[in-house]
Amino acid sequence: MPKRLLGRALTRLDGWVDRLYGWKWNPLYQSGALVIACLAVLLVTGLYLIFFYRIGTPYESMVRIDGQTWGGRWIRSLHRYSADAAVVAAIVHALRMFCQRRTWGPRALAWISGVFLVFLVYICGWTGYVMVWDAHGQLLATEGARLLDALPLFSEPVSRTFAGDGQLPSAFFFMNLFLHIALPVGLVIFLWLHVSRVARPVLLPPRPLLWTTVGLLTAAAILLPVPLAPAADLLRIPGEVAVDVFYSFWVPAARSMSPGLVWVAGSAVVIGLMAVPLLTRPREDRRPAPSVVSARLCTSCEQCYVDCPYDAIRMVERTDGRDGLVARVNPASCVSWGICAGSCAPMGVGPPGRTGRDQLARVREFVERESFGDGDVVVIACGRSAAGSAHADNGAPRFPISCAGNLHSSVVEYLVRAGAGGVLVVACPPRDCWGREGPIWLVERLFNEREAELKARVDRRRVRVAYASSHDRHALATALDDFTRALARLDAPAGEAGIEIDTECELSQAAGERQ
Repeated sequence: MPKRLLGRALTRLDGWVDRLYGWKWNPLYQSGALVIACLAVLLVTGLYLIFFYRIGTPYESMVRIDGQTWGGRWIRSLHRYSADAAVVAAIVHALRMFCQRRTWGPRALAWISGVFLVFLVYICGWTGYVMVWDAHGQLLATEGARLLDALPLFSEPVSRTFAGDGQLPSAFFFMNLFLHIALPVGLVIFLWLHVSRVARPVLLPPRPLLWTTVGLLTAAAILLPVPLAPAADLLRIPGEVAVDVFYSFWVPAARSMSPGLVWVAGSAVVIGLMAVPLLTRPREDRRPAPSVVSARLCTSCEQCYVDCPYDAIRMVERTDGRDGLVARVNPASCVSWGICAGSCAPMGVGPPGRTGRDQLARVREFVERESFGDGDVVVIACGRSAAGSAHADNGAPRFPISCAGNLHSSVVEYLVRAGAGGVLVVACPPRDCWGREGPIWLVERLFNEREAELKARVDRRRVRVAYASSHDRHALATALDDFTRALARLDAPAGEAGIEIDTECELSQAAGERQ
């Protein structure tokens, strides 16, 4: 129940932000890419700061940086705000993946590597705060030493390093500096793992959103620079210290607990996060079946292999005596979203029950069941869009599909030739497609002659694609009204009887070339 409520809250928020900014610039859809954008800002600002940092006089070097006329203070603040923004974006990204059930099966590696990425970001932030060596840095250092002393790792208590009036050795700050610089290498490795099972990963948000984010962070750094806390003093136990709400929110609670209890609580959180792929996995009888390939129909065009968003299809040598290659699906990598079904002109690949041939059978039943008047619009509704919502009721005949990318162009052709005034395909916003690239390939097939394209005999003026998130019914209503007005300027469509759609054309041509 909490997961369902959280999912509804996020989808409603998507709809509100879509209306405010438009789906192209909705930052919620770009949360993963915004994490990387913030990390890039951290890298650039960190390279600047490292030139002025001195491990022998850490706090004094921070004071000198703050005193620089043109840089310094605002660059340090930008470094800090970018780190905070990275955490916020990572939390939003994780919540979206969790609520959208994109955490199990082939996507489990992305979730687990994402947990490690967040852990490394936190350790990197911890060392960064200690490097400043103000009261906050001292608090983190002493608390960390207290927790490490509870583990049988060192022959002497680490806490003794911070006892007495002696100056801390430079080696301590060198170690923090080394970790602060070396940990980003680990970030790169786990980032590679994070996207290793997806084709064509998008690592940065669109340029307008990217530079708007950088500009807002820079403006905040200039107008609201982060003040330096008092210098660390080993002769005083840190009392009331302002902690960072994103990186050290846990410190007040941890200080009131025994080290053993802190480790138990932290381990429970980590184990719980790592177990999410197992806990969210549906029962075996509810798991969608992976795509299958009909070797008899495969023409070696490789389009399904190219279009698959998860690299789940490979082209292998045939064993049926025919020339060329044949597509083969790796069930362990297939998320069963059916993008491949829309990519196959002869309709020879796709999840069971959702291939192009299955869709044609469904649309024939749909046409027999529904009656289209002159100028009537048929809505092909992606299940995750506003048109696929249970609350969608716009009066137009609705043909449901699982994903816009699963839609075969022959379904659109059949509806137009059956007499529909127009066909409006309502898809998720491209950056929020649960199948990743569904709306992108849909548009390419319908309007730009990508393989499995909509045939030239179909009047493109009677076909339109609209994007509307599940709670953005305003965008759906607007798209439907605009399309209806555009269709009113066209002649009334003439329906055909006994419509036949080629399903063997590519195969027959390939067979003819071999004879």
